[in-house]
Amino acid sequence: MRHLISLKENSAAELLEILSIAEKLKKLGNAGKKIDLLKNQTLIMLFQKSSTRTRLSFEAAMTELGGHAIFLDAKTTQFSLTDFKDEIKAVMRYGSVLMFRAMKVADVELAAKQNQIPVIDACSEKYHPCQALGDLLTMSEVVGGLKKLKKIAWLGTENNVSNTLKLACAKLGVQVSLIAPEINQASVDQELNELAEKTGLITHTTDLETGLTDVQFIHTDTWMDMEFFDQGKVRAEFQTEYERRKKVLLPFQVNKKLLDTYCPQAKIMHCMPCHVGYEISRDAIDHPNSVIFDQAENRLHIQKAIIIWLLGLENLVCV
Repeated sequence: MRHLISLKENSAAELLEILSIAEKLKKLGNAGKKIDLLKNQTLIMLFQKSSTRTRLSFEAAMTELGGHAIFLDAKTTQFSLTDFKDEIKAVMRYGSVLMFRAMKVADVELAAKQNQIPVIDACSEKYHPCQALGDLLTMSEVVGGLKKLKKIAWLGTENNVSNTLKLACAKLGVQVSLIAPEINQASVDQELNELAEKTGLITHTTDLETGLTDVQFIHTDTWMDMEFFDQGKVRAEFQTEYERRKKVLLPFQVNKKLLDTYCPQAKIMHCMPCHVGYEISRDAIDHPNSVIFDQAENRLHIQKAIIIWLLGLENLVCV
């Protein structure tokens, strides 16, 4: 049974197959063609942490494929009252695929080990495979095919998003420049790091000029925790850490000046939500080189492809 957890388990050929399915589905959708491949099938969407794009993209994906999605907020379920394994085994009896946005990937892996239905890690503390695949779809479109994608950069803090992005890129032969003075310790996966590093395509630096030379895309993500804030003001207990992060990470903010100075040709990407004034500036979000909103839209097309691939229906997608 197929699952999508970390991309460690997926071959380059499988990643390319999912991307190809997404391209076909997007083309069919843009042509106004109806794609009822999932009639009477249900996607269960379990959220232990909230999201905008993940819920919208998966729910819309199922609707456009002729299926149905059920949203489950873990806080309004009985998961907290019982054994997780028992409850998730029961939950999976009601659907064809489980999409799980989890606090801990261990719970996603436990669900997948039951091998009842395909399971998607829709973001955990270590991985975000759907984002990585959607980003590859966007970059491929911009440069005119994955064979023309040579080098990207990640700025800020290494985290779950950068993990799966660098691994996917490395598997597909793309250079990744990690320009990150910090690593989110909760996201560290040594096995994933070793898989990516052994390709020789991953570089680490805090020198902007070195890291940004010849890059085609700049990626970033938030490095401020939202619990630091209360009604827009920094809470007293987080003031010291807030100031420390600003001092360390603001020099790596994605902004127009950085682009103009080091890589005026590069496109700007952000998985959203954007925290303006921290990891990214307003003049970067609105820059002509920004493809952030195309990137957000492509989450819809890649979610469709992931579901189709997990269910083994890829041969039914014909352009």
